[in-house]
Amino acid sequence: MRSQAMLWSALLLPLFLFLGQSSSQEFQGRMTCGRCDERLFCNCSSLNYQRIPRVTVVKVLTLDLSLNDITLVAEDDLREYRWLQTLDLHSNKIKNIQETSFILLEGLQSLDLSSNQLDSLSPVWFSKLLFLQNLNLLGNSYRTLGPEGKLPVFRFLNRLRTLRFGNPELEAVRRGDLAGVTQLNELEVYGNNLKRYEPESLGDLWPLGVVILHLRGPFQDDLDLVSSILHDVSNPKTFLVIADVLLTEEHSVRPLAETKERRVRSMLFRNSTLTDDAIVGFLKAMDGAPIEFVGTVDTLFQGTGSWFSARKTRHDNLDTVYLRNIQVVDAYRFTSFLNLWFLLKLLRQVSLINCKVFVMPCLTAHLLGSNLEYLDLSSNLLTDLTLKESLCHGSGVLRNLRVLNVSDNALKSLQLVSQLVVRMHKLVHLDVSQNAYSVMPRVCSWPLSLTHLNISWAKLRMVTSCLPWSLEVLDLGHNDLTFFHNVAFPALRELHLFGNKLMRLPPGSLFPNLEILLIQSNSLNMFGPGDLRHYKRLSELQAGQNSFVCSCEFVSFMVNMLGGPAEGSVELTDRPENYLCDSPLHLQDQRVDRVYLSVLECHRVLLVSTLCGFTLFLGILVVIVLWKLHVMWYVKMMWAWLKAKQKSRMRQNADGEADPLICYDAFVSYSERDVEWVEEFLVPEMENSQPPLSLCLHKRDFLPGHWIVDNIINSMERSRRTLFVLSEHFVHSEWCRYELDFSHFRLFDGNADAAILVLLEPISKDNVPKRFCKLRKLMSSRTYLEWPQDEEKRSDFWTKLRLAVRGEDEH
Repeated sequence: MRSQAMLWSALLLPLFLFLGQSSSQEFQGRMTCGRCDERLFCNCSSLNYQRIPRVTVVKVLTLDLSLNDITLVAEDDLREYRWLQTLDLHSNKIKNIQETSFILLEGLQSLDLSSNQLDSLSPVWFSKLLFLQNLNLLGNSYRTLGPEGKLPVFRFLNRLRTLRFGNPELEAVRRGDLAGVTQLNELEVYGNNLKRYEPESLGDLWPLGVVILHLRGPFQDDLDLVSSILHDVSNPKTFLVIADVLLTEEHSVRPLAETKERRVRSMLFRNSTLTDDAIVGFLKAMDGAPIEFVGTVDTLFQGTGSWFSARKTRHDNLDTVYLRNIQVVDAYRFTSFLNLWFLLKLLRQVSLINCKVFVMPCLTAHLLGSNLEYLDLSSNLLTDLTLKESLCHGSGVLRNLRVLNVSDNALKSLQLVSQLVVRMHKLVHLDVSQNAYSVMPRVCSWPLSLTHLNISWAKLRMVTSCLPWSLEVLDLGHNDLTFFHNVAFPALRELHLFGNKLMRLPPGSLFPNLEILLIQSNSLNMFGPGDLRHYKRLSELQAGQNSFVCSCEFVSFMVNMLGGPAEGSVELTDRPENYLCDSPLHLQDQRVDRVYLSVLECHRVLLVSTLCGFTLFLGILVVIVLWKLHVMWYVKMMWAWLKAKQKSRMRQNADGEADPLICYDAFVSYSERDVEWVEEFLVPEMENSQPPLSLCLHKRDFLPGHWIVDNIINSMERSRRTLFVLSEHFVHSEWCRYELDFSHFRLFDGNADAAILVLLEPISKDNVPKRFCKLRKLMSSRTYLEWPQDEEKRSDFWTKLRLAVRGEDEH
């Protein structure tokens, strides 16, 4: 039995280890993404996730998981995201989506599964996505849109508005593949290698607003297939985009005749290769068509502009020509557009963007002049010299022009531009941004009709009266402006000043009708209601991404502003996270509306004033208390006593004595008015006693020429006792008080028997000043001698006094 159990253990252990490892890997693979914001958007892109992670927001609305390494969407991966509205999974490695993976995402509106490795599509994925509006399935590896004979993949998506499908592997589009899609507005089909198309497969989607067709292979190998697709998707309201095609021969554009029959009005070629023959073929194929817009983007042109053979075609409805990012292979052989004179005279809008145009001949301008209202020559090679030629030296040939865009060229003179357009009396919008303007002249001439002017992304350092007063919208963003004043714009409604070096808002009095002000990314430290008060009609302000000093006033003001404007006040239309503190340092990079400032920081002046007042009051109170407690007197007497003690030590050191020299038995402290009693009674009785007692009297024993205080202290130091003759005269005597003061300090030295009190008349201890606490205590705790009025008792008085002076106990 034991050996059998060991055998089962050996067989099952690897299985348990495998299951445990799988569970561990599953647990560890489900990571957490914390890059979520207050708008319930979680940006989990480009973090190398191999499985769909958890997020830190409960009801996330937008989840971006693009550019990761996710290979599988399992059934439980999205169960936490039932409130999700947008899910982006493009550019992963997804090979498999389990059928019920999206079953809980009933509110999903946008789903991007493009650029993955899905080799098949299942209708079950989308069965619960009844509110889905945008679906992108481009760039996978499926060959058809679902298994043949099965339910259509998009059957349940009857609210779908945008659908993108196809890839290099797509081979067939069958009728019924898009059944259920009834409200589609935009369709993109990648079918560069499409081999089979059943007629009317896309016909049920009519009418479509935008159709993008990638049909490189069919345009080369199967023009009938292309014709069938164009027949199904074209209608007068469709904006048709033909992408990734190689049109080299005149017959290669034959399928486009279907668009003529379906009365398509707008057509754009993207990422294509064109030749002279193809363009001539297109013009002939569209002869008499109602087409209004023709454009090409990211196109390689192989030709010289020899289109003269199409001069007899009629394109009376052609209104707009849009050319962008055109590369001419043999540019030096290209002549001009003069061969298209029969088209130029019809155009109202012409755009030649990033086409390496360095000049437009004045003759071409003459051909365009009768109808042209919109001219865009941005991102080309125009200079001040060639612009003169292009605009016919300011002669006003383009008399109906309303919009002129010459941005991102090599222009340097703003004054020259003003001179060239001054005679365009209908010009409303002028864009001269992204040029090398460094100086704005003092005076310029502009057409009175000009209301929109864009001079952003230049190098201007100041604004002058060169700018026209008629402006309603002015863009001076991304210049080097440090101030803005002394130039008034009475009609201005919108002012763009973002990306400059302004340190304060421009004066509102210059813009009485301004409604919108953009001043982000400057050097603005703060602003407040006082700055905004002068803007009478300002309703929208964007001032984020500045170096804000988060003072108490500014923080309080911004909290109210970001919390929502009151009726009639200015609204901050950029995001609250754009308003960050730059200083003080401890608040740096914090959102202004989330800053907390203490009372100390916000009311410093009031707090300091209160503290100073309290300190002054406390100081006065302390002085009063010290005065009441006689502290200053104690300090003064202590200082005097310490000085005396110091002198005494110095004298002892000089004489070589270890102890002070005692010369008297008692120092007598008395009032001058009691001198008769001292001389007639005290001195004879004490000094004539047996043995005699020596007394120190200030009248006879003080050394002349010395400071009286030093005499008092020295006499007390050289006397064993201090004898106080107390009377009403004594209490009011200044020098007796000094002697009493120093005696008081002597008592503090620990010699409690150093003082002898003799009362000549009854005196209460309350008559002794309160600061003599030790003396008052002695009067309360020790027996003092009273001078008897009865002569019979005086003998006993003198006996007690002598014993007290000698320090002997009475027997």
